Amino acid sequence: MESTTVKKAPISLTERALHEVKAIMNDKNVPAEYGLRIGVQGGGCSGMSYLLGFDKAKDADEIFELEGVQLIMDKKHAMYVLGMEVDFQDGLNARGFIFNNPQAKSTCGCGSSFSA
Repeated sequence: MESTTVKKAPISLTERALHEVKAIMNDKNVPAEYGLRIGVQGGGCSGMSYLLGFDKAKDADEIFELEGVQLIMDKKHAMYVLGMEVDFQDGLNARGFIFNNPQAKSTCGCGSSFSA
C-alpha cells in the first residue's frame, strides 16, 4: 500500500508574497495547471540569480503546496535555496519580490544575484 506524504517546502513565502502571487495568477489568467517555479540559474553579478515565474511541472521537479499555490522546484536547486524566504515589497522606492537566502555567501546590490 502506497502512502502519500506532503513534503514541507524548503522555502517560505511571506503573506505579502503569497497575496501578490495569487493576484498575478488571477490578473494574468495563469492556467490552473501552472504553478510558481522557484529556483536558481547561472549568471548575474555574483554568479547565480534567482528564477521566479509560472510554469508546468517537469519530471525532475518536486511540487509543494503552499496555501493554495503550487510551488515547483527542480530537485537540484533545493540546496541553494534551503530556508529561503520570499517577500514582496511595495513601496515608493522599490516594488518586487525580495529573496532572503541564508545559503547565500555573498549578494550584490540588485538583490537577485548571489554566490553560494
